[in-house]
Amino acid sequence: MAVHKQSVSFTESAFAFARQLVEEGEYANVSAAVSGELARAEAIRNRERRLLEAEVERRLRLPADQWVPVGVLDEVTRSARDYLQELAEPKDKVLQD
Repeated sequence: MAVHKQSVSFTESAFAFARQLVEEGEYANVSAAVSGELARAEAIRNRERRLLEAEVERRLRLPADQWVPVGVLDEVTRSARDYLQELAEPKDKVLQD
């Protein structure tokens, strides 16, 4: 049976967080802290995914006459488009200077 060893690089803050968990006694060593926190994060993501899937399924079961329009598409996406425009503007200004 082959064993696959994996190494991962961490930011200083991530390593400090793992070390803090060890110092607080939550885990025996940094490797266990990283594994434990990754498992915890995965469980949270899975739970959120299941909740989203259940909500989508619930909404899809609604009869068509119970669907409520959310508004004009341009208005629904306006804040996202404005935000993306703001992100693009500083780059344009730097290139023009």
